[in-house]
Amino acid sequence: MNIEFKYAQPVDLLKVVQTYNSTIESRMVTADTEIVSVDDKKKWFDSHSAEKRPLWLVIADGNYAGWMSFSSFYGRPAYDGTVELSIYLEEKYRQFGIGKKCLSKAIEVSPSLKIHTLLGFIFGHNTISLNLFYQFGFEKWAHLPEVANLDGIYRDLIILGKKVKFN
Repeated sequence: MNIEFKYAQPVDLLKVVQTYNSTIESRMVTADTEIVSVDDKKKWFDSHSAEKRPLWLVIADGNYAGWMSFSSFYGRPAYDGTVELSIYLEEKYRQFGIGKKCLSKAIEVSPSLKIHTLLGFIFGHNTISLNLFYQFGFEKWAHLPEVANLDGIYRDLIILGKKVKFN
């Protein structure tokens, strides 16, 4: 499968939101418990830029397969080199190694964006995502027990981190 990354444009926001919403019901990847709207995600979308905090569409064999983003961590200048990495794939494109291509891309481009630290915020019960990040050298940096209430079930949040070297 040929994987390409294309910077998301405003016209792409609807499909980005649809992909995000498709994951909510599973209670595996997001702490949102109800469908979000395009308006809900507009400010988040606008916070991304190709030069500093990219939001890419993931294209598999010419077809939209999902998205990956770098989001600022904590919003203070001292944390400018640290980002939260998010990957959301359409259901029919999961389990084909696309997540690996996304992580490779994220690590590869980080130095050019002056990013020295990648973070992943992953639920403790999402072993598929945890294992994927571990394969790429991410380490467990924090374990926040039972901080998310998903339909009355309290879930852990694991924060994974990886240092990326740049000049």
